[in-house]
Amino acid sequence: MNIAVTGLGATTPLGGDVPSTWSALLAGVSGASRIEEDWAERLPARIAARLRVEPTEILDRVEARRLDRCEQVALIAAREAWRDAGRPEVDPHRLAVAIGTGTGGVLTLLGQDDVLERSGARRVSPRAVTMLMSNGPAAVVSLEVGARAGAHTPVSACASGAEAIALGMDLIRLGRADVVVAGGAEACLHPLPLAGFAQAMAHSTRNHAPHQASRPFDRARDGFVIGEGSAVVVLERDEFAAARRALVHSRLTGAGITSDAHHMTAGHPEGQTRGIRLALADAGLAAGDIDLVMAHATATPHGDLTEARAITEAIGNHPTVTATKAMTGHLFGAAGALGVLVAVLALREQAVPPTINLDNQDPRIDLDIVTGRPRLGPVTAALANSFGFGGHNVCLTLTR
Repeated sequence: MNIAVTGLGATTPLGGDVPSTWSALLAGVSGASRIEEDWAERLPARIAARLRVEPTEILDRVEARRLDRCEQVALIAAREAWRDAGRPEVDPHRLAVAIGTGTGGVLTLLGQDDVLERSGARRVSPRAVTMLMSNGPAAVVSLEVGARAGAHTPVSACASGAEAIALGMDLIRLGRADVVVAGGAEACLHPLPLAGFAQAMAHSTRNHAPHQASRPFDRARDGFVIGEGSAVVVLERDEFAAARRALVHSRLTGAGITSDAHHMTAGHPEGQTRGIRLALADAGLAAGDIDLVMAHATATPHGDLTEARAITEAIGNHPTVTATKAMTGHLFGAAGALGVLVAVLALREQAVPPTINLDNQDPRIDLDIVTGRPRLGPVTAALANSFGFGGHNVCLTLTR
């Protein structure tokens, strides 16, 4: 059963909504910048891709104060996606939510711990728990749309958002929902994650050139750039969307989910290859049917090479490949959802955004990667990859 994608929403380092984010992607704009705050002075990595539009510019002041930043971005993206879908009239008991996240309300957790240590228990916010819990974004979105068929929170590191969308597809296929609001959200710009990623040799330390720091598939790549934001899609049972004459952006056709059981941070091409093949089989697609691969491509030395080998093994080197984290930064739990959203737009608009900062492609990577300008269609079927620490692999297929 194919699933209709009828709504799109996002807030990213490139724009506060889907149209502005898409325009910046096509233009090859980088959302990375140097962190100028004093707290970053002693960090080895002092660059990040911050939101282009602050949530407080969109949300009501009182509403924003009650939400962690991760919950704020999820709500903003979900509201846009729900509007874009035409606010479907659906039985609340047939409406579900699935919003993945890697760290949840970590900013609240760390911030309230500081309050506790500095001022004592009586100064801790009464909303601390609802703001720091990982299911907060899903709960906030479920309250917004009135979903009573379940509010789910996959937590699978950088694959969380993609897994949430796969779960949404499963809920519809299993007959448990007609409509699912699905995606990912992340906001963890803080010294602790930055220091940890740098110590793990996963974050770029090219502090002198933030715009050029993230370099997917390039010989000089040295890691990702931390980002923040959210991407959300509205999924519908095909018949339900047709009955209400909804505008369908594209169709979600297959999912492949595997785990490596190999290493906590280093992915394995065998697990990723299986994920791609499972997604193709689920969709009834052959390797030759895929025109576009939205690569996970975090610009880590090991990760990009592993993914390239998996793509070549499972599909070959004929598809067009693009890696947008060079522009958006790595949105962790929201990354996979944003990859799906960009794939939907590429299918709808018949245009593929370029991979920036790819000046010298790693000779071990035999892929047709878009650079320079956007590449125009035809694009009829796309694969969106998402891989997370812990060996989580989620691969999704979409068609026009």
